Amino acid sequence: MNFFRGTGKTGPYFEGWYFKHQNRQGQTLALIPAFHIDREGRRTASLQVISGGKSWWLEYPEAQVSRRPLQVQVGQCSFGSRGMELHIRREGLSLRGALGYGPLTPLRSDIMGPFRFFAGMQCSHGVISMGHSLSGTLELNGERLDFTDGIGYIETDRGRSFPSRYLWTQCVWDGAEQGSLMLAIATIPLPVGSFTGCICSVLYQGREYRLATYRGARIEAWSPSGAAIRQGKYRLEAELLNEQRQPLRAPVEGRMERTIHESLRAEVRCRFRQGDRLLFQHTEPCASFEYSQAD
Repeated sequence: MNFFRGTGKTGPYFEGWYFKHQNRQGQTLALIPAFHIDREGRRTASLQVISGGKSWWLEYPEAQVSRRPLQVQVGQCSFGSRGMELHIRREGLSLRGALGYGPLTPLRSDIMGPFRFFAGMQCSHGVISMGHSLSGTLELNGERLDFTDGIGYIETDRGRSFPSRYLWTQCVWDGAEQGSLMLAIATIPLPVGSFTGCICSVLYQGREYRLATYRGARIEAWSPSGAAIRQGKYRLEAELLNEQRQPLRAPVEGRMERTIHESLRAEVRCRFRQGDRLLFQHTEPCASFEYSQAD
């Protein structure tokens, strides 16, 4: 498992990592460190911080970025497979503390499947951990966030730009029927024309169910209110019930100049069926959800 794959890249290029944390009290915090190169070769880094009610954007020069196989450091913040340490003091944002991660839950194979070999892919997605335990506390603008016994999730994106139109949702939950899922649907440009594809992983009761275009999945519906996909006897529905959107920046040809919106504490109802059998139905109040369509 490698956190950073952009060694030797020239622009336009971006690579970012999504670290999400949630606790039993419903507190959530996500951090997105990223590295980007524009068409002119200008190299910068950024860190986006997202809470349930606000988001912050921080930019850093390349000199304040360190990349190693299992760790990324931006400014005085480090992120790795065993946890993260934060020291941020900017106008309007004070965030400090450290969190430890339990064993990560990577997928057995690359979520992109054969798409990972397409040299012209606009954006490639990766899942680093479908779920892991948390320990430790953070302090965000004077508020104490205790994530001990909470759940974490980590994924990554890299390429030139985010798709012009896409939907993405993720949720992880514990309890008697613990599970985790990630679903992404996007319009993929081709040298001539485009197509709409999906990737999805459902981890439930110790088994991964992989639904993807490269495995024959069909997208039955997708919109700002959710999606439904079918692959053979399996059908997944993700319905957005409520959201609290925060603005984020996304890459366009390596420059973080597109505004998107994410709900870090969306209420999403998921139903997963095998034929006529309902494998599970779960409504998650701390799901992540994005739907974006470029102008």
